[in-house]
Amino acid sequence: MADGPILITGAAGFIGSSLTDRLLAEGRSVVGVDNFCDFYDEAAKRRNVEAAMASPRFELIEADIRDRSAILETFARHRPGVVVHLAAMAGVRPSIERPEYYTAVNLDGTVNMLDAAVANGAERFVFASSSSVYGNNPKTPFGEEDNVDHPISPYAATKKAGELLCHTYWHLHRLPCFCLRFFTVFGPRQRPDLAINKFLRLVSAGKPIPMFGDGSSSRDYTFIDDIVTGVRAAMDKCDRYRVYNLGGNHPTSLKELIATVEGVTGKKAVIQPMPMQPGDVERTWADLTRSRAELGYEPRTSMRDGIAKQWEWMREQA
Repeated sequence: MADGPILITGAAGFIGSSLTDRLLAEGRSVVGVDNFCDFYDEAAKRRNVEAAMASPRFELIEADIRDRSAILETFARHRPGVVVHLAAMAGVRPSIERPEYYTAVNLDGTVNMLDAAVANGAERFVFASSSSVYGNNPKTPFGEEDNVDHPISPYAATKKAGELLCHTYWHLHRLPCFCLRFFTVFGPRQRPDLAINKFLRLVSAGKPIPMFGDGSSSRDYTFIDDIVTGVRAAMDKCDRYRVYNLGGNHPTSLKELIATVEGVTGKKAVIQPMPMQPGDVERTWADLTRSRAELGYEPRTSMRDGIAKQWEWMREQA
C-alpha cells in the first residue's frame, strides 16, 4: 500500500462506510469526505460512520467534491497515497429528472478529485463506475472490452465519462486509475431507495411493491462484503489504467427477487404492476474473467444469504 492515509469520498454512504470500517479494522488510517447531501436521510449516513468516528485513525471532512478549493485543501493537508472515489449522484431515474445536477457532481467533482490527486502526489486512484455503462448490451455476460458507447441514462453517461477522464489522467500524468464497474450492490446499509431495501420494508409491512415490467428483467446483484473485498484488491494492485467488473455473476430476475424477499420475510408480496421505466436496462450480468485473473476477485455470498443478512440488519435498526 502507498504511503499516506487512504482518502475515501462518499465515506458515509453505503459502500464508503463499509470500506472505511474494513480499512480501520486492518489498522489503516482513513480520511473520509462526504457532504451528507439530502438524496436520502442524513441521519442514516451519520449512523453509518458512528463506529468509524470513534477511531483515532479516522478523520471526517464534510465537503462537497464540487468545491474545488475544499478538495485541494484536503489533499494538500493529508497527502493521501491512495484515493477511492465513491462519491457521486446515484440512480438512473433521478438522473433523467436532473441531468445538470448529475453532470456537475459526477463530472466536475471527479475532475476536482483527479486534479487534487495529481497535484499532491497520490499514487493510486480507484474510481467507482457502474454496470449502467453497458446499457442494453445484447451480449451477455458483460465484459470490460464490450462497446459501452450507448448509455441510456444521464447517470450511465456520467459514469462512462468518469472512466474516460481517468484514462486521460493516466495518459497525461501517469496517475494509475482502476475503474470498478459495480453491479447492483446490496446488504446492510443499502440506500433506502434501492429495490431490495424497499421490497423488504414494504412486503414485511403488507404494503404493495412496484413491479416494473413483467418481472423478467434481471440484475446481477452483489453483496456488499464481496464488493469491499474487490475494492481492497484494486487498491493494492492499482498500477495503470484498467477497468474491472465487480459483480455477483448470477443474474436474478425481478420475479425471483420478489420470491426471495417473500421467503426471507415470511410474507406474501402484494404486487403493483408498473410499466418499464425509461433509462432502466433489461438485464445486467458481469463477466468476471478479468477480475478473477487479475484481482483474485470471487463473490462468495449468495443472493438469499445476503438478503437474509440485510433483513436482519434492517430489523436491528428499526
